[in-house]
Amino acid sequence: MSFASGRAPTAAVGKDLEPIRPSFFKRATSNIWVRATVFSIAVMWTIPTAGIFISSFREENAIKQSGWWTVFAHPFEASQWTLENYSEVLTSSGMLDAFLNSLLVTIPATVIPITIAAFAAYAFAWMKFPGRSLLFAIVIGLLVVPLQMTLVPLLRLYGDVGLTGTFLGVWLAHTGFGLPLAIYLLYNYMATLPKDIFESAAIDGANHFTTFTRLVLPLSFPALAAFAIFQFLWVWNDLLVALVFLGTGSETAVLTAQLNELVGSRGQDWHLLTAGAFVSMIVPLIVFLALQRFFVRGLLAGSVKG
Repeated sequence: MSFASGRAPTAAVGKDLEPIRPSFFKRATSNIWVRATVFSIAVMWTIPTAGIFISSFREENAIKQSGWWTVFAHPFEASQWTLENYSEVLTSSGMLDAFLNSLLVTIPATVIPITIAAFAAYAFAWMKFPGRSLLFAIVIGLLVVPLQMTLVPLLRLYGDVGLTGTFLGVWLAHTGFGLPLAIYLLYNYMATLPKDIFESAAIDGANHFTTFTRLVLPLSFPALAAFAIFQFLWVWNDLLVALVFLGTGSETAVLTAQLNELVGSRGQDWHLLTAGAFVSMIVPLIVFLALQRFFVRGLLAGSVKG
Protein backbone atom coordinates (compact mmCIF):
# COMPACT_ATOMS: atom_id res chain seq x y z
CA MET A 1 0.00 0.00 0.00
CA SER A 2 1.27 3.43 -0.88
CA PHE A 3 -0.16 4.82 2.36
CA ALA A 4 2.09 2.56 4.45
CA SER A 5 5.18 4.53 3.53
CA GLY A 6 4.00 7.46 5.61
CA ARG A 7 4.73 10.03 2.89
CA ALA A 8 1.13 10.94 2.32
CA PRO A 9 0.46 12.13 5.86
CA THR A 10 3.75 14.07 5.92
CA ALA A 11 2.91 15.79 2.69
CA ALA A 12 -0.59 16.49 3.89
CA VAL A 13 0.69 18.01 7.11
CA GLY A 14 3.20 20.08 5.17
CA LYS A 15 0.51 21.36 2.87
CA ASP A 16 -1.64 22.31 5.87
CA LEU A 17 1.18 24.23 7.53
CA GLU A 18 2.33 26.17 4.47
CA PRO A 19 -0.58 28.63 4.32
CA ILE A 20 -0.28 29.23 8.09
CA ARG A 21 3.32 30.46 8.03
CA PRO A 22 2.77 33.64 5.95
CA SER A 23 -0.15 34.59 8.19
CA PHE A 24 1.96 34.11 11.33
CA PHE A 25 4.84 36.19 10.02
CA LYS A 26 2.42 38.85 8.81
CA ARG A 27 0.90 39.19 12.28
CA ALA A 28 4.33 39.26 13.91
CA THR A 29 5.54 41.96 11.51
CA SER A 30 2.38 43.96 12.08
CA ASN A 31 2.84 43.81 15.86
CA ILE A 32 6.43 45.00 15.53
CA TRP A 33 5.38 48.02 13.47
CA VAL A 34 2.58 48.87 15.88
CA ARG A 35 4.92 48.72 18.87
CA ALA A 36 7.55 50.77 17.05
CA THR A 37 4.96 53.41 16.15
CA VAL A 38 3.61 53.63 19.69
CA PHE A 39 7.14 53.83 21.10
CA SER A 40 8.06 56.60 18.63
CA ILE A 41 4.97 58.63 19.56
CA ALA A 42 5.71 58.19 23.26
CA VAL A 43 9.30 59.35 22.77
CA MET A 44 8.28 62.43 20.76
CA TRP A 45 5.59 63.24 23.34
CA THR A 46 8.12 62.97 26.18
CA ILE A 47 10.92 65.02 24.62
CA PRO A 48 9.46 68.49 25.49
CA THR A 49 8.89 67.41 29.11
CA ALA A 50 12.42 66.07 29.31
CA GLY A 51 13.75 69.34 27.89
CA ILE A 52 11.88 71.40 30.51
CA PHE A 53 13.05 69.11 33.29
CA ILE A 54 16.72 69.26 32.27
CA SER A 55 16.64 73.02 31.66
CA SER A 56 15.12 73.66 35.07
CA PHE A 57 18.32 72.37 36.70
CA ARG A 58 20.80 74.21 34.44
CA GLU A 59 22.67 77.41 35.14
CA GLU A 60 21.35 80.64 33.59
CA ASN A 61 24.41 81.11 31.38
CA ALA A 62 24.35 77.48 30.26
CA ILE A 63 20.73 77.79 29.11
CA LYS A 64 21.45 80.97 27.15
CA GLN A 65 24.58 79.60 25.49
CA SER A 66 23.53 76.07 24.50
CA GLY A 67 20.52 73.79 24.12
CA TRP A 68 19.42 71.40 26.82
CA TRP A 69 20.48 68.36 24.76
CA THR A 70 24.14 69.36 25.06
CA VAL A 71 24.21 68.14 28.67
CA PHE A 72 24.47 64.57 27.38
CA ALA A 73 28.00 65.30 26.17
CA HIS A 74 29.14 65.85 29.80
CA PRO A 75 26.25 64.69 31.98
CA PHE A 76 28.26 64.49 35.21
CA GLU A 77 29.79 67.95 35.03
CA ALA A 78 28.64 69.54 38.29
CA SER A 79 29.17 73.14 37.15
CA GLN A 80 26.15 73.05 34.81
CA TRP A 81 23.65 71.79 37.39
CA THR A 82 22.00 73.84 40.13
CA LEU A 83 19.00 73.92 42.48
CA GLU A 84 18.96 77.71 42.70
CA ASN A 85 16.31 77.95 39.98
CA TYR A 86 13.72 76.18 42.10
CA SER A 87 14.80 78.01 45.23
CA GLU A 88 14.36 81.41 43.57
CA VAL A 89 11.07 80.50 41.92
CA LEU A 90 9.48 79.14 45.08
CA THR A 91 10.65 81.97 47.33
CA SER A 92 11.04 85.28 45.52
CA SER A 93 8.52 84.67 42.70
CA GLY A 94 5.62 83.66 44.92
CA MET A 95 5.19 80.26 43.29
CA LEU A 96 5.01 78.43 46.61
CA ASP A 97 1.94 80.38 47.75
CA ALA A 98 0.41 79.96 44.30
CA PHE A 99 1.11 76.22 44.46
CA LEU A 100 -0.75 75.96 47.77
CA ASN A 101 -3.61 78.06 46.38
CA SER A 102 -3.87 75.72 43.39
CA LEU A 103 -4.17 72.75 45.71
CA LEU A 104 -6.76 74.62 47.75
CA VAL A 105 -8.79 75.29 44.61
CA THR A 106 -8.32 72.01 42.76
CA ILE A 107 -9.01 69.42 45.48
CA PRO A 108 -12.46 70.75 46.53
CA ALA A 109 -13.31 71.56 42.89
CA THR A 110 -12.68 67.89 42.09
CA VAL A 111 -14.30 66.25 45.11
CA ILE A 112 -17.50 68.35 45.13
CA PRO A 113 -18.64 67.64 41.54
CA ILE A 114 -17.72 63.95 41.82
CA THR A 115 -19.84 63.60 44.96
CA ILE A 116 -22.86 65.41 43.53
CA ALA A 117 -22.56 63.70 40.13
CA ALA A 118 -22.37 60.23 41.70
CA PHE A 119 -25.65 60.75 43.54
CA ALA A 120 -27.28 62.28 40.46
CA ALA A 121 -26.07 59.54 38.12
CA TYR A 122 -27.44 56.84 40.44
CA ALA A 123 -30.79 58.63 40.60
CA PHE A 124 -31.02 58.92 36.82
CA ALA A 125 -29.98 55.30 36.32
CA TRP A 126 -31.95 53.40 39.00
CA MET A 127 -34.57 55.64 40.57
CA LYS A 128 -37.95 56.49 39.08
CA PHE A 129 -39.29 59.99 39.65
CA PRO A 130 -41.36 62.49 37.63
CA GLY A 131 -39.44 64.43 35.00
CA ARG A 132 -36.38 62.15 35.06
CA SER A 133 -36.01 62.00 31.28
CA LEU A 134 -36.47 65.76 30.90
CA LEU A 135 -33.90 66.56 33.59
CA PHE A 136 -31.40 64.14 32.07
CA ALA A 137 -31.93 65.70 28.63
CA ILE A 138 -31.22 69.14 30.14
CA VAL A 139 -28.00 67.81 31.69
CA ILE A 140 -26.88 66.39 28.34
CA GLY A 141 -27.74 69.68 26.64
CA LEU A 142 -25.47 71.56 29.04
CA LEU A 143 -22.49 69.63 27.67
CA VAL A 144 -22.51 71.78 24.52
CA VAL A 145 -22.85 75.14 26.30
CA PRO A 146 -19.51 77.03 26.26
CA LEU A 147 -18.45 78.06 29.74
CA GLN A 148 -17.43 81.48 28.38
CA MET A 149 -21.12 82.32 27.99
CA THR A 150 -21.64 82.01 31.74
CA LEU A 151 -18.68 84.03 32.99
CA VAL A 152 -20.31 87.48 32.87
CA PRO A 153 -23.66 86.43 34.42
CA LEU A 154 -21.86 84.48 37.15
CA LEU A 155 -19.51 87.36 37.85
CA ARG A 156 -22.46 89.73 38.25
CA LEU A 157 -24.21 87.25 40.54
CA TYR A 158 -21.06 86.80 42.60
CA GLY A 159 -20.76 90.56 42.94
CA ASP A 160 -24.29 90.73 44.35
CA VAL A 161 -23.73 87.98 46.93
CA GLY A 162 -20.11 88.79 47.79
CA LEU A 163 -18.39 85.73 46.31
CA THR A 164 -16.04 87.57 43.96
CA GLY A 165 -12.41 86.83 44.74
CA THR A 166 -13.21 83.95 47.11
CA PHE A 167 -12.28 80.29 46.92
CA LEU A 168 -15.90 79.30 47.51
CA GLY A 169 -16.89 81.16 44.37
CA VAL A 170 -14.36 79.37 42.18
CA TRP A 171 -15.31 76.01 43.75
CA LEU A 172 -18.95 76.56 42.82
CA ALA A 173 -18.00 77.71 39.32
CA HIS A 174 -15.86 74.66 38.60
CA THR A 175 -18.55 72.42 40.09
CA GLY A 176 -21.17 73.84 37.77
CA PHE A 177 -18.90 73.58 34.73
CA GLY A 178 -17.88 69.99 35.50
CA LEU A 179 -21.20 68.48 36.58
CA PRO A 180 -22.74 67.76 33.13
CA LEU A 181 -19.78 65.66 31.97
CA ALA A 182 -19.47 63.97 35.34
CA ILE A 183 -23.15 62.99 35.46
CA TYR A 184 -23.07 61.72 31.88
CA LEU A 185 -19.90 59.69 32.38
CA LEU A 186 -21.03 58.12 35.66
CA TYR A 187 -24.53 57.45 34.35
CA ASN A 188 -23.14 55.46 31.43
CA TYR A 189 -21.27 53.27 33.88
CA MET A 190 -23.94 52.84 36.56
CA ALA A 191 -26.66 52.06 34.03
CA THR A 192 -24.71 48.98 32.90
CA LEU A 193 -24.40 47.45 36.36
CA PRO A 194 -26.29 44.13 36.70
CA LYS A 195 -29.87 44.62 37.76
CA ASP A 196 -29.69 41.49 39.90
CA ILE A 197 -27.54 43.14 42.55
CA PHE A 198 -30.12 45.89 43.04
CA GLU A 199 -32.93 43.36 43.29
CA SER A 200 -30.94 41.32 45.81
CA ALA A 201 -30.23 44.45 47.85
CA ALA A 202 -33.92 45.39 47.84
CA ILE A 203 -34.90 41.88 48.99
CA ASP A 204 -32.41 42.21 51.88
CA GLY A 205 -34.12 45.44 52.90
CA ALA A 206 -31.49 47.92 51.70
CA ASN A 207 -32.72 51.38 50.78
CA HIS A 208 -31.33 53.45 47.92
CA PHE A 209 -28.73 55.18 50.09
CA THR A 210 -27.37 51.88 51.41
CA THR A 211 -27.33 50.36 47.94
CA PHE A 212 -25.52 53.40 46.58
CA THR A 213 -22.85 53.61 49.27
CA ARG A 214 -22.15 49.88 49.75
CA LEU A 215 -22.62 48.51 46.24
CA VAL A 216 -22.60 51.16 43.54
CA LEU A 217 -19.71 53.30 44.74
CA PRO A 218 -17.18 50.42 45.06
CA LEU A 219 -18.23 49.05 41.66
CA SER A 220 -18.02 52.49 40.04
CA PHE A 221 -14.47 53.28 41.15
CA PRO A 222 -12.97 53.09 37.60
CA ALA A 223 -15.45 55.66 36.30
CA LEU A 224 -14.94 57.86 39.35
CA ALA A 225 -11.17 57.72 38.89
CA ALA A 226 -11.45 58.57 35.17
CA PHE A 227 -13.51 61.67 35.88
CA ALA A 228 -11.25 62.62 38.79
CA ILE A 229 -8.32 62.73 36.35
CA PHE A 230 -10.30 64.85 33.89
CA GLN A 231 -11.55 67.29 36.50
CA PHE A 232 -8.26 67.57 38.40
CA LEU A 233 -6.21 68.26 35.28
CA TRP A 234 -8.75 70.74 33.95
CA VAL A 235 -8.99 72.73 37.19
CA TRP A 236 -5.25 72.59 37.89
CA ASN A 237 -4.36 73.87 34.41
CA ASP A 238 -7.20 76.40 34.27
CA LEU A 239 -6.29 80.06 33.82
CA LEU A 240 -9.47 81.71 32.52
CA VAL A 241 -11.81 80.84 35.40
CA ALA A 242 -9.11 81.60 37.98
CA LEU A 243 -8.44 85.04 36.48
CA VAL A 244 -12.14 85.91 36.29
CA PHE A 245 -13.19 84.80 39.77
CA LEU A 246 -9.95 85.06 41.80
CA GLY A 247 -7.83 87.63 40.02
CA THR A 248 -4.06 87.92 40.35
CA GLY A 249 -3.76 89.04 43.96
CA SER A 250 -0.94 87.46 45.91
CA GLU A 251 -3.34 85.94 48.46
CA THR A 252 -5.59 84.16 45.94
CA ALA A 253 -3.48 83.75 42.76
CA VAL A 254 -3.20 80.16 41.55
CA LEU A 255 -0.18 78.58 39.91
CA THR A 256 -1.24 79.21 36.31
CA ALA A 257 -1.91 82.90 37.02
CA GLN A 258 1.41 83.27 38.82
CA LEU A 259 3.25 81.52 35.99
CA ASN A 260 1.56 83.85 33.51
CA GLU A 261 2.71 86.78 35.62
CA LEU A 262 6.23 85.34 35.68
CA VAL A 263 6.27 85.12 31.87
CA GLY A 264 5.25 88.76 31.62
CA SER A 265 7.72 90.11 34.16
CA ARG A 266 10.71 87.80 33.61
CA GLY A 267 10.19 86.44 30.14
CA GLN A 268 13.93 86.32 29.39
CA ASP A 269 14.81 84.24 32.44
CA TRP A 270 14.43 80.79 30.93
CA HIS A 271 16.02 79.12 33.94
CA LEU A 272 13.17 80.41 36.11
CA LEU A 273 10.41 79.80 33.57
CA THR A 274 11.37 76.16 33.10
CA ALA A 275 11.56 75.61 36.86
CA GLY A 276 8.16 77.25 37.33
CA ALA A 277 6.69 75.22 34.47
CA PHE A 278 7.90 71.96 35.94
CA VAL A 279 6.52 72.91 39.36
CA SER A 280 3.12 73.29 37.71
CA MET A 281 3.51 69.93 35.91
CA ILE A 282 4.64 67.68 38.74
CA VAL A 283 1.28 67.31 40.51
CA PRO A 284 -0.73 66.45 37.35
CA LEU A 285 1.93 63.89 36.43
CA ILE A 286 1.67 62.25 39.84
CA VAL A 287 -2.14 62.18 39.70
CA PHE A 288 -2.24 60.73 36.21
CA LEU A 289 0.40 58.08 36.87
CA ALA A 290 -1.36 57.06 40.09
CA LEU A 291 -4.78 56.66 38.44
CA GLN A 292 -3.87 55.84 34.83
CA ARG A 293 -4.72 52.14 35.21
CA PHE A 294 -8.36 53.17 35.81
CA PHE A 295 -8.38 55.79 33.07
CA VAL A 296 -9.12 53.61 30.02
CA ARG A 297 -11.49 51.38 32.02
CA GLY A 298 -13.43 54.44 33.09
CA LEU A 299 -13.58 55.92 29.60
CA LEU A 300 -14.86 52.66 28.10
CA ALA A 301 -17.35 52.08 30.91
CA GLY A 302 -20.85 51.77 29.57
CA SER A 303 -19.79 51.82 25.92
CA VAL A 304 -20.76 48.15 25.45
CA LYS A 305 -23.72 46.52 27.09
CA GLY A 306 -24.03 42.81 27.55
